[in-house]
Amino acid sequence: MRQVQLKGIDCRNFINGQYVEAAEDRKFLNINPATEEVIGWVAEATQDEVDFAVKAAKAAVKGEWSTYTVKQRSQIIRKIGDLILENLEQFAMLEALDTGKPYALAMEMDIKRAAHNFHFFADYVTSLGNEAYNQDNIALHYTVTRPVGVVAMINPWNLPLLLLTWKLAPCLAAGSTAVMKPAELTPMTATMLAEICKQAGVPNGVVNVVHGFGKDSAGAYLSEHPLVDAITFTGETRTGTTIMKAAAPTLKKVSFELGGKNPAIIFADSDIDEVVETTLHSSFRNQGQVCLCASRIYVERSIMDEFLQKFVARTEELVVGDPFDANTNIGAVIGKEHYEKVMRYIEIAREEGGTILTGGKRPAHMEKGYFIEPTIVVGLDENSRCVKEEIFGPVVTVWPFDSEEEVIGYANDTTYGLGATIWTNDLRRAHRVAGQIESGIVWVNTWYLRDLRTPFGGMKQSGIGREGGAHSFEFYCEQSNVTIKL
Repeated sequence: MRQVQLKGIDCRNFINGQYVEAAEDRKFLNINPATEEVIGWVAEATQDEVDFAVKAAKAAVKGEWSTYTVKQRSQIIRKIGDLILENLEQFAMLEALDTGKPYALAMEMDIKRAAHNFHFFADYVTSLGNEAYNQDNIALHYTVTRPVGVVAMINPWNLPLLLLTWKLAPCLAAGSTAVMKPAELTPMTATMLAEICKQAGVPNGVVNVVHGFGKDSAGAYLSEHPLVDAITFTGETRTGTTIMKAAAPTLKKVSFELGGKNPAIIFADSDIDEVVETTLHSSFRNQGQVCLCASRIYVERSIMDEFLQKFVARTEELVVGDPFDANTNIGAVIGKEHYEKVMRYIEIAREEGGTILTGGKRPAHMEKGYFIEPTIVVGLDENSRCVKEEIFGPVVTVWPFDSEEEVIGYANDTTYGLGATIWTNDLRRAHRVAGQIESGIVWVNTWYLRDLRTPFGGMKQSGIGREGGAHSFEFYCEQSNVTIKL
């Protein structure tokens, strides 16, 4: 059943092409959320080590790395993706140990897609061109593109390698350099990735990893550092505002993908069996710990009972358990603090008059680990905390609606605007409703389907900026306009 030996790795900082021992013996423990066991230690970077990493990255921007052609960078980036696939089982095992997610899910969703990020940008960078305009034969205008410089990458714990590579691949393609700070709860795959980059031919100083926390630690040091040119962050909205405040005095470029409270709108003319199967994934994949999960489900009243009957039945078939058991669908949430937060929201749902149709508790057969049964709640008021606030766990709320106008109002009644899903077989309705949803991405009759050329990001408190294709290069590059009078 277990394809690789279950063993974590100790995580050192990686600076200027080598792993660095923990300064002053500053270390913290790495805990497996599925077993509550220690799987290794992590070196916490001091301010001096962060400074060392940033200066190494700054020197690398104008060093050997700046002489590489687009073709050379493309070949290296492709090699990184190849090496990830060559080490697929090892990466997946570390990701499952770190996060508590099912090993099979880590293989397919996290590691293979991480490799694809490198393969995609290796190809995409070779297709980019620059703008040029002839102004009435008076002047020729053209753009010159250069790397933005040192990019601080502050990454989340839910999809550690996938979301890190989504940033690192275009950063390297653009010729910029990186100082990555993985989430303190999930340090292992980032640590391994640093060595993979070196094996692929990335020069020293181009890719660096510093471990630590946010406040008064590596995250804060990076956000404030005067030699950091740009910050890309994926995570909680409140953390994003803290980073923005820290970055403001030096006017760094920022790209934030933040929280979500995403709606799924289900019209009566949709294929209900297809809806149920996809909604099962959009509700509970990765234990509901995906920024794009549809946690607010709106169902047209005429099919509400049928939908709930089928949705509850399929949810109760999901297997919660050991991430390394091939039968497991739902693993552990990330840790004790988050487990307690999610369980508290379930209690709030009860206090606010909600009815738990299924789930709402710890599985009886799991004595250790931070496991929560997938939970479906009905009967809550639209102003309930469970409706307004991001839970980020295997908990969804369901309501009926009667009209397009009504459900569009429900969907947009949030401070977030990251993702939304619409289910209908009426072509006109699909376009009509999609155009009115205040969200960075709207899926119709699907979920989590991505073309990496398209813009990705959020509105309102769900983020700043867009990533994907040319949009990524707008962030990782700077452009100058050159005007030649003819």
